[in-house]
Order: sequence, then C-alpha cells, then structure tokens
Amino acid sequence: MKKRREEAIKIYKELKPIKPSLIAAWPGIANVALVATDYLRKKLRAVEFAEIEPLSFFDLSGVFVEENLIQSPRFPRSKFYYWRREETEGDLIILVGEAQPTSQSYEFAKMILDLAQRLGVREVYTFAAALVPQFVERPRVWAAATDSQLLSKLEERGLVLKGDFYIAGMNGLLLSVAKERDMKGICLLGETPRYLSEIGNPIASQAVLQVLTKILEIEIDMTELEDMVQQARQEIEKVLKESRREFIDHFTVPLWERTEEEEND
Repeated sequence: MKKRREEAIKIYKELKPIKPSLIAAWPGIANVALVATDYLRKKLRAVEFAEIEPLSFFDLSGVFVEENLIQSPRFPRSKFYYWRREETEGDLIILVGEAQPTSQSYEFAKMILDLAQRLGVREVYTFAAALVPQFVERPRVWAAATDSQLLSKLEERGLVLKGDFYIAGMNGLLLSVAKERDMKGICLLGETPRYLSEIGNPIASQAVLQVLTKILEIEIDMTELEDMVQQARQEIEKVLKESRREFIDHFTVPLWERTEEEEND
C-alpha cells in the first residue's frame, strides 16, 4: 500500500531540505487557508517540485465551458513547492490543493506525510476558519495542536485556546494523521463571521499568516494582502449597511400606517 502511495506522487526534482516544516492548504470556509498559503508561496517564490496524481482521489461531476466550447476533463491539482531558507535552517515544503479529495481522504493524508517524512519534516501547519457570530475589525487567531507542550507555547503568543471544536476537511485530517505518526502539528484558525462563510475572507487569512510568519521567523511583503483586506472591509461594510436597511424596512411601520392601538402603546 505504501508503494502505491509513493507512486501516486510525481517528483520532478529531488530535494535535500534542511529541517523543513510542511504547510498545507485546501479550499475551506471563506477560503482562509488557501488564500494565506498561496500568498505565502508566491511571496517566497517557492519552486514546484512534485504533484499528486489525482485519479484515485477525485471524481469529476461536470465540465468547464469557455466561450461556449466544452473543455477536456480536468482534475484538481495538488502541488508541492519548496523554499530554501538562506544562511540558516528551517526550509519550507508548501502543499497547495485546488480541491478537497472526494475519496480516500485518509490515504491521501498518509501519502502526503510519507513524502514529508522522507524529506525530514517534523512539524506540519494548516489553517482554517473559526466561525463567530459577528464581524470584528481585528479577528483573533485560535489554535489547535497535536500536544499540550505546543499549546502552551501558542498560548504564550496570545493565541486563543477555545477547547472543543471541529476542523473539517483535509486542513484538520492531515494534522490528526500527523499526530498518529508522532509528528508535531498546528492549526491556526482565523475568526470569520458566519454570514461571510460562503465568500473569501482575506482579513482572517492575513491574521493567521501574520502569526505563522512570526512562529517560523519569516519576513514577507504583506502589501498586496493588505490591499485585499481593505477591499474586503469595504465590501463587508456594504453588506452590513444593506442588512441594516433591510432590517429597518422590514420591522419599522411608518407613522401614517400605524393603527390607533399601536399609537397608544
């Protein structure tokens, strides 16, 4: 079975990383994980070195049409990238998945960690969204980890430990399989309003990425992400104003439409 998992990964370039960490992300609620990880990958100019063969893990349910022309079948891509830290240790392996696997998710996670361990990875990081009832200007970052010692260090950094909750999809499952192998794993969750869960939230992505870069002692240019954040704030403000207006229109009765009984209340 392990040999079959190894054969499911195409390796384009052999690496000898120095004490690397793995950062992995897939689409999820508000795309918090994917936006943060892909931004990090681009800013570090990480180089692609491997890809997962998709046939065993993904089913196709439709087809893309471009300018009325039906396109050939295209499976979601899951690519590995490598970043070499200059003059010190602590390289990065970055995995970006275009979609969550639709079958054999546990085998998918094991296959990823087989490669990670072969490259010397000891710590695994993922991101997710932490759903909260209301929008906050500065979202907090929650933390979950594979052992209590890691949690203590995260708490010292001011991260929120919420106790019991559930991390859906590969952004959670990968860490559970890492724990099974005695690998260290951390999930950073950015607070996201429930009513924005269906759209992208770069504000939460920025929050978790700021924490990760401090933990790993990495500096990247956040200018473009900050622009995305400001645009998102403007869009959210529009949504909130529209919601307030609809609420007022729905529950407020003009004075001239009130009954005599209502006026005397």
